[in-house]
Amino acid sequence: MKCALMTSLMVAGALAAPAIDGKLSATPNTQSCGSLAALRLSNAKIDLAQTVTPGTFADFSDLPAFCRVGATLKPSSDSDIKIEVWLPVENWNGKFQAVGNGAWTGTIVYAAMADALRHGYATSSTDTGHAGGLASFALGHPEKLIDFAYRSEHEMTVKAKAIINAFYARAPKYSYWNGCSAGGRQAFKEAQMFPADYDGIIAGSPGLDWSGRSAQAVRVAQALQKEDTRLSPAKAQLLHSAVMQACDAIDGLKDGLIDNPTRCAFDPKVLECEGADGPGCLTSSQVASARLIYTTTVNPKTKRVLAGLAPGSELGWTVQGWSASARATGLDHYRFVVFKDPAWNLDRFNFETDVARIDEGESSALNANDANLKPFFARGGKLLQYHGWSDPQISPLNSTAYYERVAAALGGADKIQGSYRLFMAPGMAHCGGGEGPNEFDKVTPLEAWVEMGKAPDSIIAAHSKDGSVDRTRPLCPYPQTAKYKGSGSIDDAANFTCNTP
Repeated sequence: MKCALMTSLMVAGALAAPAIDGKLSATPNTQSCGSLAALRLSNAKIDLAQTVTPGTFADFSDLPAFCRVGATLKPSSDSDIKIEVWLPVENWNGKFQAVGNGAWTGTIVYAAMADALRHGYATSSTDTGHAGGLASFALGHPEKLIDFAYRSEHEMTVKAKAIINAFYARAPKYSYWNGCSAGGRQAFKEAQMFPADYDGIIAGSPGLDWSGRSAQAVRVAQALQKEDTRLSPAKAQLLHSAVMQACDAIDGLKDGLIDNPTRCAFDPKVLECEGADGPGCLTSSQVASARLIYTTTVNPKTKRVLAGLAPGSELGWTVQGWSASARATGLDHYRFVVFKDPAWNLDRFNFETDVARIDEGESSALNANDANLKPFFARGGKLLQYHGWSDPQISPLNSTAYYERVAAALGGADKIQGSYRLFMAPGMAHCGGGEGPNEFDKVTPLEAWVEMGKAPDSIIAAHSKDGSVDRTRPLCPYPQTAKYKGSGSIDDAANFTCNTP
């Protein structure tokens, strides 16, 4: 096997064009891409190797020519992991960028791959070992659950690097991971379990506490089954307006944003109706529901904290509390992973016993709570994490709590600033959107950090309305926040500095 692999690598390498200044000086011919079909990799089979001409792939009319490689990976007897690796035919930047997935999704993420390809990266994605968006794949298939939890990402990384080396006759100079939500969870599993896989990692709105989020979303959904407990969109808007009125100016600037919702001591009871229900108040049941959604609770058995949503996230709530995706993910988690019963439903949820069960056994493999990032940092790895304070799908409190645990484990925040920075975005929802600045470049700051040693002291984010930018603001390394200088437009990032509270 070893000889066959070396021979395949040498043949592919001989067909690749020489590199000048990190980019290919000529186009590898079509036969070079096709020759990857014969590449032999352990526990893997190449299914596809073909050159895609400019503008001909699916709905992505602006893509340059690339070599498209598809493969099936079988690290266990029950594995069936699909991956794709896209290789720029010209102007490769010498780097590799893998992209993450979302929820339980079992699909190749073409849109994220296309973005990486446009910027000159060799890129890859995996279906995480199953097809579709449900967790039913895990029922009776513990190895497939391990594939989803972490193995598919690692195996994809190893095989993608081998394919890149075969095509270009050299390994990527730098390797990056870029993912949000479940892709953020995958990012942390890579850093925690496979510290040599990536030089730089972007982890957005990460589902670090996958089981805790599932338990909280299901707990709230169960409590909000009755119509009179639910908050309509109009009542959620009423609640949100009250939160902003109470907490917007805590940071010293009334700008429609809450810089740090943990400082917001808002109680929904101030909106409780004095008489009959009406459009300008909340019933006592609705007050209780709002409190429940905000509440951080504790696993009764392990005493582990399970985060609630932050004040300011109300516009993203649904009539059953957390986002629809969070609720569906939690229900699937209990049905197919914990109880292994497709008929399990909300009526059968018991907080006192079922919260503990979701942290046990094979279910625990889904979490990315290990605070020991020392091996990743020790080899020079850089981690850029971001999260929106108004996220209604994955609590931002998970991100700040995890950062603080890592700092405590490794000797304090000063010890990790050279390797790990967290950027909290006021008013941003899940992975983007929301009332606050939510559009920003994550890759360029990470590249500067990894390749030139320039750590990001701030990242400029923008908010757009009707297609035009109407506000910019710096995002600051946690626990710093953006402080207004006292003059100039509050919609211009230039008039803010990053200050420690």
